[in-house]
Amino acid sequence: MKTAIVVGAGIGGVAAALGLERAGLRVTVLERAPELGEVGAGISVWPSAVKALEELGVEGVEKAAVESAPAGMRRPDGRWVLRAEALGVEVPVMIHRARLHELITERFQGVSVRTGVTVDGFVDGAVRAGGEEFRADLIVAADGLRSVVRRALYPAYDGPRYAGYAAYRGIADIEVDDGGGETWGRGRRFGFARLIDGRYYWYATENRAPGVVGADVWAGFGSWHDPIPKLLEATGEVLQNDIYDLRLPLVPFVQGNVVLLGDAAHAMTPNLGRGACTAIEDAAALPKHLKNLKAYDAERRPAATKLVRVSRTIGRVGQLDSGLLCGIRDGAITLGGKLAGVRARKRAVGQSPV
Repeated sequence: MKTAIVVGAGIGGVAAALGLERAGLRVTVLERAPELGEVGAGISVWPSAVKALEELGVEGVEKAAVESAPAGMRRPDGRWVLRAEALGVEVPVMIHRARLHELITERFQGVSVRTGVTVDGFVDGAVRAGGEEFRADLIVAADGLRSVVRRALYPAYDGPRYAGYAAYRGIADIEVDDGGGETWGRGRRFGFARLIDGRYYWYATENRAPGVVGADVWAGFGSWHDPIPKLLEATGEVLQNDIYDLRLPLVPFVQGNVVLLGDAAHAMTPNLGRGACTAIEDAAALPKHLKNLKAYDAERRPAATKLVRVSRTIGRVGQLDSGLLCGIRDGAITLGGKLAGVRARKRAVGQSPV
């Protein structure tokens, strides 16, 4: 039986391990955390990722999640820029990251997971961790934005790029009569959606220099429209991190018997809510290309590159801090939404959208 090592046990890593096990490989997962699991808050799972999970044999995602309501976009004072009900766009389901991780790992049959293992090098085809060497027929680097394996394979690649803003995330245990959506201000954004257990997942972004810790979320968003202050008040722990993506062009996802997957291959800003979904789609694609790994690169790198670029562009527009430019932005989004709504209604009645 052929063997595989997966470096990293985040959502992409465990999805890849599951897919490879189902393809007949003996899989070992190396994870630096002391326990197997996932931290964080909510996550959007788009239809394409739900389909990929089904291909991997993961069931129950939609039962453990709630469909997001396409509520639209508002200004900080609560005025609507765009109501999304009539756009006819696909919507994701919202699920807690930890629950999605559980749904994947519950499907493991014989995957060996070694926790507390910090990979510190990759030399001569071997993964090195704490003086040990790990070798396999296939090595999958799912070790995140600052991937040790990627740096070893492509030492000249600059890698992560700071996007210019930070993100906050939290879970609010509260009942509110609001469908959610996003609110865009000057250099700041706030979004929220309901989870299936009735709690609300929220996220926010704010322009600032990297490395600032302990920022006051209330200072930036406490005066925004309801229910944003209520969500902040009902939140316990607030997660905070600077936002990075990978520089373009992305490096090849395959070198020899080594495959890059998830953030190690294509870390993107969270503006599309597609980062983990793209990692899941990587994991579903990989078992199909085990006889020709370059085909995996040919399928996944162009798709991921497009998402990195589009997500970066949305972030730049969303984080504008000029009052004039924000006004132009909001007006353009309102007009674009109206035109998209007209096209959606025409499609619904079988007319040509043009």
